[in-house]
Amino acid sequence: MEGCYLGSSTASDNAQKRSIQQNIFAIKNVNVIQMTSGASVLSDATVIIENGRIVSLTGPIPDKAKIVDGSGKWLIPGLIDMHVHIPTDGHFNTTYPTRNATVFTSTQDVMTPFVANGVTTVFELRSEPGHFGQRNEILRGDVVGPRMALSAMINGGDGSGRIANTPADGRQAVRMAKAEGYEFIKIYSQLDADTFKAIVDEASKQGMKVIGHIPNAFNGKIQEAFVPHFGMSAHAEEVFKQTEGSGDQDPKQLAKLAKDNGTWLCPTLIIIVAALEQGRSLEGLRSSPNLQYVHPLLQSKWLTANNYNKSATPQSIARLERMIEFNNSLVRTCKEVGVPIVAGTDAGSSGVIWGVSLHDELELLVKAGLTPQEALISATRLPATWLGIDSVIGTVEIGKFADLLLLEANPLLDINNTRNISGVLVNGRYLDKAEINTMLTDLSSRNTALKDKYVWKKRGEY
Repeated sequence: MEGCYLGSSTASDNAQKRSIQQNIFAIKNVNVIQMTSGASVLSDATVIIENGRIVSLTGPIPDKAKIVDGSGKWLIPGLIDMHVHIPTDGHFNTTYPTRNATVFTSTQDVMTPFVANGVTTVFELRSEPGHFGQRNEILRGDVVGPRMALSAMINGGDGSGRIANTPADGRQAVRMAKAEGYEFIKIYSQLDADTFKAIVDEASKQGMKVIGHIPNAFNGKIQEAFVPHFGMSAHAEEVFKQTEGSGDQDPKQLAKLAKDNGTWLCPTLIIIVAALEQGRSLEGLRSSPNLQYVHPLLQSKWLTANNYNKSATPQSIARLERMIEFNNSLVRTCKEVGVPIVAGTDAGSSGVIWGVSLHDELELLVKAGLTPQEALISATRLPATWLGIDSVIGTVEIGKFADLLLLEANPLLDINNTRNISGVLVNGRYLDKAEINTMLTDLSSRNTALKDKYVWKKRGEY
């Protein structure tokens, strides 16, 4: 599995070496938060990075090393977003007959917000062939972007995605996904109970972990969904939805179900908070300084065809408020009983902007009851463990890939300090603050140019 998206094969190793240009870096006099179990902060450390790997935490500095002054700064592992949706070329390949024009986006443009925010690994939860192309561009060094883990989504009924409505079809869908190169399986809401169970079982036989929704078939009987090898719930609100009105919404009992089954939780708190905010008003999204980094097609969709806002009623707003309260309670209870929690954002959903949304999620996790250290672990060591790549990323240790985030202030004191970025190391390539700002400015300019060229301003659409 590791070779598929980390580049550990010989061909990918060569690609990685080209992408990092054989650079040697020394980050000197830096405070290192290793994120290893039980490790304390290393003060005044000198981290040496050679050919994309950490080779020393104590120096000495090689003669040819590029030196980064880490005085007063804090070094942590690169962040991992465990729930993203990344547009591919096909997403934007839309022709407008009256303009006779096709609007494209580049892989770099969709990856820049991730790396600019220190997100160096992402888990794409509705993968399609275009994502393999994006991943290959990154591995070749043509694009500066995060590592990408890919899951194939399997749904039921007449929903979207790969459709399986019998256990036999579910098992075949898993086998086909593996043959096509996907590493993980995502299960979705319209699956019937027997097909869901067959998919989870077959994925285990194929060595593939399962993440996803709790299908609607388990409404009112959620305990039946916690079958062996159901690896992770992709949203806290899935637990809310399938227990709503059942009289069985005790977070302690539900957390115990997950704990006993070995099912992890990716709460994605930010998506429901964003839904509530947009349901009330679109002004916050409209005025967001980060909206400029979103492709103008999506900007238009989010602001002119926003279902959160268009469908909002006093009842739906009250329901979202109840859901947020439940989600926070579930996070606190999962922490208490020992259910592993990882940070994911559903980035790409309306108003949830790639990269920056992970910092929003970390802030919400702390508000829900995690300590800053626990929140950081949820976006570094634990995701790497679940993805099966903890031998090479997720902590700051000798021998691991140099996916690192250099911060101006201590995130253990205030989780919002993860937003105060001094530099990012992506697979051994160092981007300082000036280069990050240049990348973001260029992206904003291209988006503005597209918007000016193709937006029909009077109609507010494309």
